[in-house]
Amino acid sequence: MSIRVAVAGATGYAGGEVLRLLLAHPEVEIGAITAHSSAGTVLGASHPHLRALADREVVATTVENLADHDVVVLALPHGASGVIAAQLPADVVVLDCGADHRLVHASAWELFYGSAHAGTWPYGMPELIVGAATASGKQRDRLVGARRIAVPGCNVTAVTLGLQPGIAAGVIEPLDLVAVLANGYSGAGKALRPHLLAAEALGAASPYGVGGVHRHIPEIEQNLVAAGASRVSISFTPTLVPMASGILATATARLAEGADAASVRAAWEQAYADEPFVYLLPAGQWPCTAATLGANTALIQVAVDKRAGRVVTVTAIDNLVKGTAGAAIQSMNLALGLPEELGLSTAGVAP
Repeated sequence: MSIRVAVAGATGYAGGEVLRLLLAHPEVEIGAITAHSSAGTVLGASHPHLRALADREVVATTVENLADHDVVVLALPHGASGVIAAQLPADVVVLDCGADHRLVHASAWELFYGSAHAGTWPYGMPELIVGAATASGKQRDRLVGARRIAVPGCNVTAVTLGLQPGIAAGVIEPLDLVAVLANGYSGAGKALRPHLLAAEALGAASPYGVGGVHRHIPEIEQNLVAAGASRVSISFTPTLVPMASGILATATARLAEGADAASVRAAWEQAYADEPFVYLLPAGQWPCTAATLGANTALIQVAVDKRAGRVVTVTAIDNLVKGTAGAAIQSMNLALGLPEELGLSTAGVAP
């Protein structure tokens, strides 16, 4: 029997990528395709690459249009998911690709987002290290059977996967973390804004969210505390670069006392040895965003800068796949008792 899935916010980049992945999922039937301002159009007007769905009508994002499904994916702006999700039946699997339900502490939400907190859902990063709280020490155990799942932020995914093995193993210090990211423009969404025009973006690199104000900071801190840090201090600076998709996250940390290059690499090897979508590359091979394009993979490398006394990690993901839509499908599979890898590719489309 097919799993009927509705996608809200389907005409945006994240919603379109969810639909692309669902088309390759052998157990899924795509149900309602909804949006706000694009309601009444056909999907091909927004996503001409999705030929199998090009003639499907985009309907309004209402509870009535979403309710009669096994799964609902909410690819909506931050702050828009909570009201709709609260009205959906309890037995429906709801995957929120926005930020509304990611944070544990309401105070952190209110500080960074400036509105009332919608509540906390199980966190949709199966690879998140959560210590001894589950049998495997990973978040995936908490997603089995879940009916509400908060999909992680894309920047958060790259930084968390890059740093958490060192935190969990105690080979890096968590109080002087620095992360600088190169981000593709699709992460900024489809809204027409002057700084996103090709005339402004091509040939330019532009930082944003500088100085501790980026909304993904509390989510990164939350994840690294889950991995074993008692307290986290991170300087986080994303930068838009002229590519459509992808994140290359370079994160560094002070080397812990007694740790060396061998113990550092061993920590990352142990953390990801059995992960189907996270790969520690051979020593000396560095991640490239092109190698992750279209794939639900995270490619990671780690090295020790002896002179600086720091560990350097570099992580590449496709922000729309492993960073958003792929994470949603991966979590959906776990929630429904399906094989975690079902419908998800590890093959990129480089060059």
